[in-house]
Amino acid sequence: MPRFLVVLFGCLVLAGCSGADITTEQPSFYASMANASARLDANAAASMISQYRQNNGLGAVTIDPELMAAAEAQSRAMAARNKLDHDVAGALGKRIKASGFNAAKAVENISAGYHTMAEAFSGWRDSPSHRANMLATGVNRLGIAAVYAPNSKYKVFWTMILAAPDR
Repeated sequence: MPRFLVVLFGCLVLAGCSGADITTEQPSFYASMANASARLDANAAASMISQYRQNNGLGAVTIDPELMAAAEAQSRAMAARNKLDHDVAGALGKRIKASGFNAAKAVENISAGYHTMAEAFSGWRDSPSHRANMLATGVNRLGIAAVYAPNSKYKVFWTMILAAPDR
């Protein structure tokens, strides 16, 4: 009987060590954007892009509110027209300037049909032209958006703008 109590006590001690810190919540970059209540975690996206850039010898990017607005407007314009097109809302330079951001350099990735940030990132990473944009030198600001369009064939439209301010 005493051996049983020692084992039981040991199990209780170990169980207490596990605490309540264990979480089963998935990282936000795996969250589906294919629903009306979805909200893109821009901080997680900036972290993911920054880590990729740093792994390739480049600097990190930080979220810029004006570029966020420009990316959102582009994704909304594509969703409204059910069309994947860089110029659907005008040329990139004009759109960025209209957002209030004065860019020395800017690049843009768009996509549609990816339901998660992880999927969009993987698609961009695996495309030579999109990869080149993610690894553009001299950029340090980010705007990113995902817009859900339930009646479109794509369901989710993505825009990512990387830029450097004109100082």
